[in-house]
Amino acid sequence: MENYEALLTTLALTMGVSWASGINLYVALLVLGVGGNTGNIDLPAELLFLQDPMVIGAAGLMYFVEFFVDKTPGVDTGWDAIHTFIRIPAGAMLAASTVGDVTPALEFAAAILGGGVAATSHITKTGTRLLINTSPEPVTNWTASITEDVLVIAGLWAALNYPLLFLFLFVIFICLSIWLLLKIWCLLKKSVSRIGRYLGVIKNGEVVGYDHESTVAMNKYYDFKDLDKLNKLRGGGVLTEAEFIEKKTKDYE
Repeated sequence: MENYEALLTTLALTMGVSWASGINLYVALLVLGVGGNTGNIDLPAELLFLQDPMVIGAAGLMYFVEFFVDKTPGVDTGWDAIHTFIRIPAGAMLAASTVGDVTPALEFAAAILGGGVAATSHITKTGTRLLINTSPEPVTNWTASITEDVLVIAGLWAALNYPLLFLFLFVIFICLSIWLLLKIWCLLKKSVSRIGRYLGVIKNGEVVGYDHESTVAMNKYYDFKDLDKLNKLRGGGVLTEAEFIEKKTKDYE
């Protein structure tokens, strides 16, 4: 029973830190670092470095910057784009460290899962913010940003204190993310098309300046050039008649 509870706790914390890293890495680091430093959280040995005042200070400074950047329409999207290369690797590293002193294979598997979870939460957040930024008023950005911070704190608290509940909610989050990302993709395509029509770049569903007939003619020209090469290879004895017919049938019919 003890082994089962330990496994459940480790799994919840592993998924929790990677999920939180994809949404707001610096809040996650502050929660774990400050909690471990004050004795409110019992961190695994491999995560004890988060308690170091230097790590807490760096995370606090970056969160101070993100607190304002994340609430500015447009700027938050650029911030999220840059943090694609920070949140996902950090989520993988934290997940690998959470599993403790295990075999390299298990540690690597945890890193892969952690990176995947961090990528899912990060892309969901980024896509949602892109849609929110289509609204000119800043209230929705502030609301979304504060909600994300509260979610990270609440999620980590649940992972540490109620691992089974967190894992249940985590599965729901993954399902909702898959559904939401499909919706976001469709809405983003419509938004890009609308902006393109407004700017005059797209007209009647096609990019202005794109000549479909010229493109088709050019493709046929290159096809005939390739066919001429095949004829020369056949004439030179490199290809037999059967090989010529087979290649011609395969490439042009």
